[in-house]
Amino acid sequence: MNFRIADTFTDSLGRLNGDEQKAVKTTAFDLQMNPASPGLQFHKLDKARDKNFWSLRVSRDIRLIVHRDGAANLLLAYVGHHDDAYQWAERRRLETHPRTGAAQLVEVRERVEEIAVQRYVEVAADRPRKPPLFARHSDDELLGWGVPAEWLEQVRVATEDDVLEVASHLPAEASEALLELAVGGTPRPIAAPEPGADPFAHPDAQRRFRVVESVEELERALDYPWEKWTVFLHPAQRETVEKDYGGPARVSGSAGTGKSIVALHRAVFLARKHPEGRVLLTTFSETLASSLRTKLRRLIGNEPRLGERLEVHAIQAIARRLYELNIGKPRIASRTALRDLIAAASREVGGHKFSARFLETEWAEVVDAWQLATWPDYRDVARLGRKTRLPEKQRQVLWEIFDRLRRRLGELGLVTESDLFSGLAARLPALHTLPFEFVVVDEAQDVSVAQLRFLAALGAGRPNSLFFAGDLGQRIFQQPFSWKALGVEVRGRSRTLRINYRTSHQIRAQADRLLAPEVRDVDGNAEERRGTISVFNGPEPVIQVEKSPAAEAAAAGTWIKERVAEGLKPHEIAVFVRTPAELNRARDAVAKAGLLAHELDEHVEPGHGSVSVGTMHLAKGLEFRAVVVMACDDEVIPLQERIESIADDADLEEVYNTERHLLYVACTRARDQLLITSTAPASEFLDDLRG
Repeated sequence: MNFRIADTFTDSLGRLNGDEQKAVKTTAFDLQMNPASPGLQFHKLDKARDKNFWSLRVSRDIRLIVHRDGAANLLLAYVGHHDDAYQWAERRRLETHPRTGAAQLVEVRERVEEIAVQRYVEVAADRPRKPPLFARHSDDELLGWGVPAEWLEQVRVATEDDVLEVASHLPAEASEALLELAVGGTPRPIAAPEPGADPFAHPDAQRRFRVVESVEELERALDYPWEKWTVFLHPAQRETVEKDYGGPARVSGSAGTGKSIVALHRAVFLARKHPEGRVLLTTFSETLASSLRTKLRRLIGNEPRLGERLEVHAIQAIARRLYELNIGKPRIASRTALRDLIAAASREVGGHKFSARFLETEWAEVVDAWQLATWPDYRDVARLGRKTRLPEKQRQVLWEIFDRLRRRLGELGLVTESDLFSGLAARLPALHTLPFEFVVVDEAQDVSVAQLRFLAALGAGRPNSLFFAGDLGQRIFQQPFSWKALGVEVRGRSRTLRINYRTSHQIRAQADRLLAPEVRDVDGNAEERRGTISVFNGPEPVIQVEKSPAAEAAAAGTWIKERVAEGLKPHEIAVFVRTPAELNRARDAVAKAGLLAHELDEHVEPGHGSVSVGTMHLAKGLEFRAVVVMACDDEVIPLQERIESIADDADLEEVYNTERHLLYVACTRARDQLLITSTAPASEFLDDLRG
C-alpha cells in the first residue's frame, strides 16, 4: 500500500492546538500500521464529489479526511473540526490532470461561490473593470500549464485586480504559470507524461504529496510544517540546476524566490552526476550552514551515500580547516586586537588627522581586503566602494600606518581572515588533488575579495566547478568589487528567479520600494527586480511612529500579542533592530506581549517557545510568519555614525545603499505579517516604504 500525506494535511494540522495535534498523530500512526483496524471509525462522505474521500473520527469534534483508492493507495488529505473538515472534502477532487499527468487536489468549480476568500485589495464599485489578463491564451495553452479544465472559464476572465485570488484556488504549477504570465513572462508548458506514468511521481505532484514508508518517517513529517521538510524543486528551476556551464554560473532573485533551494539541488545534482567528485556547499554563516544541512538530510534521506561526498560548511569554517591541513593552525587576529594595533600604529606615525573609524574601515575594506603588500599597490588600487579622494601625501601617511600594522601582525604571528583565504588561494594550485571538484555558494552577494580568490582557486577554471546563488539587493557585508577582475566571469551564465514563494504580495511589494528596479554589479551584470511576483496574498504591512520608546514597545507588544491570539507560535515571530544599542527596545516589546525573548547571535538559531530578537545583520537567511522591525528612527537607519565618517559623496551613496539593503533584508524575513515601528522623528526610509 502507498501511504501518502498531502501538504494540505500538514497545513491544516498546524492550525490545531497541541492536544488536538497529539490525537491526530496517534490516529495517523494507527492508520499507517493497520488501515483495516476495526478500531478506526471511517464514514462515507455522501456530499463529496470525489467518492473516494472518507472521514475518520479522531475525537468528538476532530475529523481526518482520507482519500482511499481501493487497497493500493491511502492519502491523508486534511484534518479539522467536523464541519470544516466535511466542507473541505466536499469542495475537492483528487484527479490526474488530463494534459500534464500530475496528481492534483482540485477545488470543485461549482462551489467556488461558497468559499470565503479574504480580499486584501478592495476594488471600488465605480471603477471600470480591468481587461482580462489571459483572454488571448487558448484552452490548450492553459491546460499545458496545469490549469484544471473546470477552471479555464474563471482563469480566462481574471484581471489584474483578482488574479492573486483566482491563483490561490489553483494547484501550484497552474498558479505559478499564471502569475508569470501576468508579469510578462512565458512559462514553459509541462511535458506530456509517458503512457502509464504514475501521476504521483510527476515533479509537480511531488511538491504536494509525499510517500511515507515508515513510522519514523511519518513521525518526522508530522513534527515539521510542510515547508520545513519538503524541498522538492520547482520544475521551472530544474533547467538552471541541471544545466552544463562552461564556467562560473550564478542564479539571482529577490528575497523568497528560492535561491537557496536551487543551490541545494545544484549541489545534490553534481554529487549524483559525478560519483567520484566531492562537492562543497558553502554559505556565509554557521547558522545558515546548519539550516542547509537539515534541508540536505531531508532531500537525500534515501540516498545516504551522497552525503559522504557532499559537505556543507560556513565559508570561514571550511577555510580554517583547509588552512590547518595545508599550511598550519592559524592564529586569527581579533577585532579588538586589530583596533588596538591600528591605534598604536597611527600614534607612532602621527596619523591624528584620520579618525579611528576611517582607519579601521580603510584597512578592512581596502588594504586587508585586497591584500595590498606594497606602497605602489596601495597608491594604485581601484577604490571601488571607497571612493573618498585622498591626496598622495595623505595616502603615504596612511600606508606608513598600515605597513607598520602588517609588520606587527607578522611579529605576533597573527593573520586576518583575508590573509587566511589569500594564503589558501596561493597554496591550492600547488596541491596534487584539490579538496573539492565542485563548489556551490549560497548568499554569494556577500563574498569578499579574498574569499572569491579562494573560491576561484578551488574552481581552477573547470566547467561546472563554481555555482553562485545570491541577491545584490541583499548585499550588506561587503563593498562592491569586480568579480571579473579576479577571474570569475558569470556574464552569459546568469539567471534571475521571479516567483516569490515565501513572502506575501503585500510585504514584497512594499519592501521592493526600498530598492531600485534594477541592480547592477561592478561588471555590468544586471538583476532586474521588476516582474517579480508573490504567489499568495496577506495583510498590508503596518507602519507606526510613536512618541517615545515606551509607547513603541507597548504598541509592538500589543501587535505581537494579537498574532499569538490568532494562532501563531512564539518561535514563528521575530523582532529586529539596527544595532545592539536598540536591543533593549526589542526585549521590552516581547516582555509587553508576555512572552520570552530568545536572542540570536551568529551561531544560535530561533528557539521554540520564545520570540527571536536580534540585529538586522543576523536576520539574513532566516524566515518567520510575523516580523516586527523596530527602532527605525532618524539617525538609527541610516546609521548616523556611518554617515559622519563619510568624506565623499560617492561614499555616502554606498552607505545609503547598504543601509537600504539592511532594512530590506529585515522586512523580507516576514512571510505573512509585518510591523515597522519607530519613535519620532522617523527614518526617511519609512517615507519610501509608504510609497
